[in-house]
Amino acid sequence: MRDNPNLCFPLAEYKRRLTELRCRMQERLLDAVVISDPENLFYLTGHQTSGYSYFQALVVPLEGEPISITRELEASNMVHRTWVEEARCYSDTGDAIQELFNIIKDLGLEHKYIGYERNSYFFPAYQQDRFHYHMQTGTGNLLDCYGIVEEGRICKSEAEIELMRTAAQVTEAGMQAGIAAIKEGTTENDIAAAACAAMFSAGGEYPAVLPYITSGPRTMIGHATWEGRTIQAGEHVFLEMAGCVKRYHTAMMRTVLLDEKSAAMQAAEATMQEALDAAHQLIRPGVMVTDIDKCVRDIICRNEVGASLVTRAGYSIGIAFAPSWDEGYIMSLKQGDETVLRPGMTFHLLPWMWGVEGDKTCGISDTILVNETGCESFFTLPREMTVV
Repeated sequence: MRDNPNLCFPLAEYKRRLTELRCRMQERLLDAVVISDPENLFYLTGHQTSGYSYFQALVVPLEGEPISITRELEASNMVHRTWVEEARCYSDTGDAIQELFNIIKDLGLEHKYIGYERNSYFFPAYQQDRFHYHMQTGTGNLLDCYGIVEEGRICKSEAEIELMRTAAQVTEAGMQAGIAAIKEGTTENDIAAAACAAMFSAGGEYPAVLPYITSGPRTMIGHATWEGRTIQAGEHVFLEMAGCVKRYHTAMMRTVLLDEKSAAMQAAEATMQEALDAAHQLIRPGVMVTDIDKCVRDIICRNEVGASLVTRAGYSIGIAFAPSWDEGYIMSLKQGDETVLRPGMTFHLLPWMWGVEGDKTCGISDTILVNETGCESFFTLPREMTVV
């Protein structure tokens, strides 16, 4: 490993991550792992690029220096951003999987037990099939090692938490600017432009997903965002966004009304606030995930305004690349999951309400850190609905 002034964290942080990964490899009786998930590559090495649709990986043996493989264009990222000493590359007309197997052979691992991330978005089936073929010719054994890096990512270090605190400031700047831009006659595009400009001006980098901005009847469309619609008097606007700093995200939902709060919206606001308060009181080390989901879901589901909680109650959040800012594939706050919370876990809590009075969606959410005695919010922005 080489020190590099461009690393996101001190080299000691990466050494710890690599050492802990190798301990988990030993527990799984693996001689090496091939890591191809963009978030996991970033976590282990600091490597990042928006060109991750091309095959890239880090081969980590139990001993000795890891070796990376990337598209030739991306090799400069390995030099500039990471501690990796040996970075091999393939041309646009080259064979990435053949080069991967060459690394395996050069490390003397073609007859060994190799873990690979079978669920990786950007290690498609046809490439995995070719990798299996090469390993079979070498009499090696390929095993799915899904989650082996994520086990280290679920609890954030102090250095990671500090980055998320900075990302929270970026999120708040974007949300405040988005809210301030809302008035009758403006468009969803105007609101999105204000939010994005504020996040980037506050030091934010490109997020895994751009803000969700919807108004009026469009708030009922799942994962919709701005489409140029003009805001009308008496409507409401739903905003959800995540600020990003060095790939670490914090997310927030808020709702803005262009009218006085109706009885239904007052009830929805009170219900979401109650759910967030109850979750904050419940969350602490030792509590099971399923209990948090039940706490939030029970409160939301007893509403009398026709709304429902159509999703999980929250998800882990931290490192992210498109297409999603969440780490829900590592841990989601959902029914039946008996995983126990530990200090350092970070979650986006979202007791939002879909279908208020049948045609409105509103949300008030929070990103929290599980600490030694309970939990704390990353945000200072008021949670109440804003009335314009």
